[in-house]
Amino acid sequence: MTYAKSLFDCSMCNEPAFINPPFNYTGSKFKLLPYLLPLFPKDIHTAIDLFCGGGSVGVNINAKKIILNDKQSELINIFKLFQVQSYENLLDSIFHIIDKFNLSKSDILGYEYYDCNSANGLSSYNKTGFTQLKESYNKNKNPLELFVLLIFSFNNQIRFNSKGAFNLPCGKRDFNKNMQEKLKQFVNVLQNKAIEFSSISFIDFDIANLKCNDFIYIDPPYLPSCASYNENGLWSESIELMLYDFMQILDSKGIRFAFSNVLFHKGVEHVLLQKWLDSNTHVKVHNLNFHYKNCNYQTKRAESKEVLITNY
Repeated sequence: MTYAKSLFDCSMCNEPAFINPPFNYTGSKFKLLPYLLPLFPKDIHTAIDLFCGGGSVGVNINAKKIILNDKQSELINIFKLFQVQSYENLLDSIFHIIDKFNLSKSDILGYEYYDCNSANGLSSYNKTGFTQLKESYNKNKNPLELFVLLIFSFNNQIRFNSKGAFNLPCGKRDFNKNMQEKLKQFVNVLQNKAIEFSSISFIDFDIANLKCNDFIYIDPPYLPSCASYNENGLWSESIELMLYDFMQILDSKGIRFAFSNVLFHKGVEHVLLQKWLDSNTHVKVHNLNFHYKNCNYQTKRAESKEVLITNY
């Protein structure tokens, strides 16, 4: 097993050069991009972000063609909508939904208009309209209504219950200037890069036509964590083992991959992953010694050992 020298310096956390999607997706790698992307191949024809989530890695990869794949079709449907509608039309439609459900517009009217302040946020005002919007989305599954829910939801996150209903509570913020700018940049990159979408399980992803100059980035749910994407049986040891088999097939075909994970989380060792590494000593394990406490990334305790595993 080869261990690469740590690439991490927390003074670089404010890297401004990357597109930051307008989603606060659980497990986002946006703050790790300055350290992940230099470890990716430089000559990629087709890049596949196999568990793309909010898309922060996929849209920032330098490749001739990019495929964003995620099993959560609701998210992919938002991406598809963003790719075919102009930013101006999207803005009009978003504000129409905001007005329809009487949600706040603090960038125009300010917090005082809603009898709120920036410290406590806007949830007390938006709660009723947010609940009505949630009921509307859960009934008609309109992707733009879902995006507006994400804007106004707790921490701008996405989560569904076992019946497929969006079930996060109202958050503190609204469609402010910062969120509008993120949306503008994200729409621009979706419309100007050669990006395609799919929404299937990695088990069913067709790799038959991939070649040695292609590349797959693999960022699955982390088995040792208790994040929302591990709820409702969405990830398990048996699925994790199937992913290891999938990577070994890629390796046997000479297809390059990079695999994000943790060797331990909150003091719990990732035993399955360590066992797989012990059986695949040719792969490289790049330690990403991210200082969570200083950079405020996902957790305030430096209790996770983040790694990137590559077969090249």
